Amino acid sequence: EKLRAKTERQIQEAQERISALQEEMAETLGEQYDPALPSALRQSSARKPLPATLPRETRVIRPEDKCCPACGGDLSPLGCDVSEQLKFISSAFKVIETQRPKLACCLCDHIVQAPVPSKPIARSYAGAGLLAHVVTGKYADHPPLYRQSEIYRRQGVELSRATLGRWTGAVAELLEPLYDVLRQYVLMPGKVHADDIPVPVQEPGSGKTRTARLWVYVHDDRNAGSQMPPAVWFAYSPDRKGIHPQNHLAGYSGVLQADAYGGYRALYESGRITEAACMAHARRKIHNVHARAPTDITTEALQRIGELYAIEAEVRGCSAEQRLTARKARAAPLMQSLYDWIQTQMKTLSRHSDTAKAFAYLLKQWDALNVYCSNGWVEIDNNIAENALRGVAVGRKNWMFAGSDSGGEHAAVLYSLIGTCRLNNVEPEKGLRYVIEHIQDWPANRYAICCPGKLI
Repeated sequence: EKLRAKTERQIQEAQERISALQEEMAETLGEQYDPALPSALRQSSARKPLPATLPRETRVIRPEDKCCPACGGDLSPLGCDVSEQLKFISSAFKVIETQRPKLACCLCDHIVQAPVPSKPIARSYAGAGLLAHVVTGKYADHPPLYRQSEIYRRQGVELSRATLGRWTGAVAELLEPLYDVLRQYVLMPGKVHADDIPVPVQEPGSGKTRTARLWVYVHDDRNAGSQMPPAVWFAYSPDRKGIHPQNHLAGYSGVLQADAYGGYRALYESGRITEAACMAHARRKIHNVHARAPTDITTEALQRIGELYAIEAEVRGCSAEQRLTARKARAAPLMQSLYDWIQTQMKTLSRHSDTAKAFAYLLKQWDALNVYCSNGWVEIDNNIAENALRGVAVGRKNWMFAGSDSGGEHAAVLYSLIGTCRLNNVEPEKGLRYVIEHIQDWPANRYAICCPGKLI
């Protein structure tokens, strides 16, 4: 009986712990699909209508009977049942043959002929649509070039990986003027989000790779009610030395929202740039400790931080002035309370404990974490930059490494344009096709007057 009672008590405690964790996950992630729940309690799974923008083909299936099969009477219209089926039309290659007839003058033998239309890549038969498809495939949908080559071979066209690689580099070089426009736009004075991600790069002739870096800078003030279009700018560097972000931001002034990477320190010391830290980083360190060994202290810490995020959810999309007013009235007191509470807990914790180390990180970043309480444009965290790197992280698992430093630079150009398309709800392949087709005919001042929302 004692053993049974003990077992039942342990089961009950485990169930209570699981319930507490599920409640915490629900607060953090929102309502999620749970197959164990009755259908009435799940999120609605009603089928969404097919987009009205898709081309439609109507097929009418009329009854074979000309008269009533039951009595032989005449039939009259009674209505119509309509159903829809989504069909996929496979992409296909097509050759565009351009003919330019020559005309000769009957009097002076002068020859007249239409000029040669501009090509995206000189002396190449690749059209704008094919080039856009290749680069969007690699940098947005992530199949590496060798896999694309195999797909095209099945469709009857031999395009080697080397050929696709040359085209990708040529497209990146073609789009560099717009890449420069993005840099100027993203790094306007104000606020910018920054982060970086490691990228393996192949060492020439050795067969080995070294770790390079892709840096990302994002201009996105939509959470503060701004109507200015968001944009992202990537930069490649062969290593992670602090000189690289210092060069990228040499002409920038304003708020830099980033992680605690030491390479940014020189920028803050210059006085031109204000450091804003990331609460998500601080929370993640506490959450990792809590996931391994939950305690009352880690539970309360996460609850306190959750209250700060709840305020942000309420003011998301409001003007910077409205956000600042709400933060001063509600978030600032909670931040001070969190600080005082952590200081009290630190007196009871071993400084070698994981919880104390997580709290120490938060306290070290405290001033930078509080910047958002005094600036309505600043975010509580740096998730905007982290989200911009998700595509790179997924792509890296597929293409594995960049073939050279120039390949990394080309990737930065294409990730910048594709990322900006996505932020502005522009379909990347469609947008790139238009730009690749027309950019050589644009005057130089067209680049300078383009803003990301109208870029594609």
